[in-house]
Amino acid sequence: MSDLGPRVVPAVHGAKRPIIEPRFVQPLVEWLREHYSYDRMVDLYSRFMQGDDPISTEMRAAIVAAAARRAGPGLKIGSGVGFKHLDTFEIGEGVFIGAQSYLQGRFDGLCAIGARTWIGPQSYFDARNLIIEEQVGWGPGAKVLGSTHTALPINVPIIETDLEIKPVRIEAWADVGTGAVILPGVTVGRGSIIGAGAVVTQDVPPFSIAAGVPARVLRSRKTTRHSAEEQALLGWTR
Repeated sequence: MSDLGPRVVPAVHGAKRPIIEPRFVQPLVEWLREHYSYDRMVDLYSRFMQGDDPISTEMRAAIVAAAARRAGPGLKIGSGVGFKHLDTFEIGEGVFIGAQSYLQGRFDGLCAIGARTWIGPQSYFDARNLIIEEQVGWGPGAKVLGSTHTALPINVPIIETDLEIKPVRIEAWADVGTGAVILPGVTVGRGSIIGAGAVVTQDVPPFSIAAGVPARVLRSRKTTRHSAEEQALLGWTR
């Protein structure tokens, strides 16, 4: 089989215009809100959580839209996606959440996901105080941690110590690479690229490229050339 080599092809998710969903979805969302309690909607979601058939796919979207604080049209949720405290979520239009992802909110928290954001399969969100702005790309298996234990006092198990929740913000147009980890309190600036497998411990300025463990800013996106070291850190080498 011949090797086609590197190619540039048009984007799919981010370029979709306009957002189209079946006409029955919004009436179903209103019906669910009128007839089902939040707890019953959570139970109903579990019945359609698995499966890639059209009915399961549309039912997941409708139930999440009904149970969340707010959700725009065109929501797509892959099979096996789990939520905790879904009623603290605000989701923009045209959002995609890939299969087997888990988004863990908190009863007194907020998770906002901006319009046309794409979240890859098997991602994990500690979404207790998390804002993802519009048109963010989130690579498969990437994680965000929004909380840590204080580990004080030292004479008790760490998991018994208080939880410190720090806000995490991923600004618009940013792209978080496959398997990257965003740690509590971090802001990833607008239009920045986070390399595959990076562990981001500090804020990343807008339109920057950051990679490594711990992640460091390699350069601004205003330049166009990539060194061999940068390509390796970003996971772009074959």
